[in-house]
Amino acid sequence: MPAIEVGRVCVKVAGRETGRKCIIVDVMDKSFVLVTGPKKVSGVKRRRVNINHVAPTEETIQVKRGASDEEVTQMIDAAGKMEEMAAIAKPM
Repeated sequence: MPAIEVGRVCVKVAGRETGRKCIIVDVMDKSFVLVTGPKKVSGVKRRRVNINHVAPTEETIQVKRGASDEEVTQMIDAAGKMEEMAAIAKPM
């Protein structure tokens, strides 16, 4: 399983958003990724995050690289995972 890839669902393990689920939208370099919740769905704002601050799960959602929050929300809804993304998870 390639852990850090576009579309991978992750759980934040550090910061004020600890325990909230997010989706990787872009891989910036070997240390940072761009994630979004989106804020309306899970409470995670679009931001650059150190990969040590996210724990990847086995779930993926088909999003294209650099997708907007609206596109990500539509893909989450299409996959039927709105309630799952909104729930606060235990960090691993």
